[in-house]
Amino acid sequence: MSRDEIAAELIAGCHEGRTRENIDRLYATDAVSVEAMDMGQGRETRGRDAIKGKHDWWDGAMETLSQRIDGPYPHGPDRFALVFHVEARNKSGGDVIRSEEVAVYHLADGAIVREEFFYRPD
Repeated sequence: MSRDEIAAELIAGCHEGRTRENIDRLYATDAVSVEAMDMGQGRETRGRDAIKGKHDWWDGAMETLSQRIDGPYPHGPDRFALVFHVEARNKSGGDVIRSEEVAVYHLADGAIVREEFFYRPD
């Protein structure tokens, strides 16, 4: 897939609830996901199954109330960025959070090989 096809499918999957399915479809087997800070498990997650685990944690802990995605913002033939605007409720405490997060995706051989997330540590 091309950079633009991957970006479009990633966005569509987020909007249509196909995020987990898209990990198998769009990510390299050994893809790396990097958070801005260590949340107790280290900053880097390696491999599709581990990246799915991050999504499982979010789905178990948070209820997404709204989400808007800006982009993609292409950067050469092998990268693009998205900006996620999310409002979510913590399932255990009920607190509502609003966040903005920049995600930079690196591509090789028609797949996402690295994603990096940038956000304020509020």
